[in-house]
Amino acid sequence: MMTEQAGPRQLVDDVVRAEQIGFDFSVTSDHYFPWLDSQGHAPYAWSVLGAAAQATSSIPLTTYVTCPTVRYHPAVVAQKAATLQLLSEGRFRLGLGAGENLNEHVVGQGWPSADVRHEMLEEAIEIIRALFDGGYLTHRGTHYDVDSAKLWDLPDQPPPIGVAVSGPRSCGLAGRLADMLIAVEPKSELVADFERDGGAGKPRIGQIPVSYDPDRDAAIARAHDQFRWFGSGWKVNSELPGPASFAGSTQFVRPEDVAASIPCGDDVEEFTELIRPFVDAGFTDVALVQIGGDHQRPFLDWAEKQLLPALREL
Repeated sequence: MMTEQAGPRQLVDDVVRAEQIGFDFSVTSDHYFPWLDSQGHAPYAWSVLGAAAQATSSIPLTTYVTCPTVRYHPAVVAQKAATLQLLSEGRFRLGLGAGENLNEHVVGQGWPSADVRHEMLEEAIEIIRALFDGGYLTHRGTHYDVDSAKLWDLPDQPPPIGVAVSGPRSCGLAGRLADMLIAVEPKSELVADFERDGGAGKPRIGQIPVSYDPDRDAAIARAHDQFRWFGSGWKVNSELPGPASFAGSTQFVRPEDVAASIPCGDDVEEFTELIRPFVDAGFTDVALVQIGGDHQRPFLDWAEKQLLPALREL
């Protein structure tokens, strides 16, 4: 449920359909801005998730990912996550990450350096886990204060916590503190670092954008229009402040550059071959992000009949 490219009611309708056709899980981006103006949306992810929890009955729901450091205080994230776990009857997973300037700058607190952001994320996770344990929490930390906080509605099982990674430091943090790994690149070294630092045997979730369309040229054009930023890497993407910056930084990216890494069209073999690297790298799950809010239903119909059977064989 990519909040940057569809409104809230459609996002809920899409996840209902995804559950019906047999997708194993869903993920929801948590943004204040779209990456590019052409995507055109940014509803509040937690309201969408609450509605999705009531509209579905079996498909897991996941923030992919929430930044618990600037725009949200970690004590508030803990409350939201506990509530979602109750509403979904145990189907919620809390994906967390160090965030992007794109979304966090809106509260006017500035954008810390990467090393500080990782410190903040680690402290935030410790606060969230402490609140999940029940009882009152008072915390005086390097980056956060918590004054006699308590979650009054706690699920029997707290939601598993995932951490988004891009390099050794974030992998180490995830291995120590997370229940699952989240990544957008099919790099075996991310899995290896995660497992070495405590993540052995835990789920490892990858993500790849896809652009289904019976007209391959149309699929490529749409991917280029809305997702050409994806290949810039997180060291760049985490720093840019708004859609205009992403438009400027990707102005020389060509459609053929996008098509080289994003499956485009309706060739099942092309899709499976570009998804295969995640399997080979040791990921246990792969999130597919269909590009284009108005192309979700055709993609889901095609996936039910052709793509999902091929991916299950893979």
